[in-house]
Amino acid sequence: MNAARSLSAVLHVNDEERAVVIKPTDTLLFVLREKMGLTGAKPGCLNGDCGACTVNVDGLAMKSCLMLAVESLSKKITTIEGLKGTPIQQAFIEHFAFQCGYCTPGFIMNCHALLEKVPDAKDDTIAEWLNSNICRCTGYEEIEGAVKSIVKKNQMNR
Repeated sequence: MNAARSLSAVLHVNDEERAVVIKPTDTLLFVLREKMGLTGAKPGCLNGDCGACTVNVDGLAMKSCLMLAVESLSKKITTIEGLKGTPIQQAFIEHFAFQCGYCTPGFIMNCHALLEKVPDAKDDTIAEWLNSNICRCTGYEEIEGAVKSIVKKNQMNR
């Protein structure tokens, strides 16, 4: 049996072109954390259930433990390290929407994608999107409050 061959690739991560050597079997989560030092996406369940590894790929929330790095070639990847001063980050602080913090980057990335795609999201849409992430430290009330505060600001700014 032949070992997977490595290949040189360029990934577009956080508005930068990053050269990296990857194997066809490497997950995006592994490459981000181990090859690029971007540890904001967390390894939780490693099977797509918890959402701790959520990053945005071309503006969509994606679980990086389920995506091969080669699938992200020519796509725009944003990690929590690439979000700087976004409204959702501030809303998480203002609404105390975190406990231990392990799941927080995944939730922020998911909520950021939601607000980019559906800036006037209704309660049922917010609940549906939040179902893709799991937090064992708290309820989702503070997280929902953070998202709703941004929706309210979006509506007021129209």
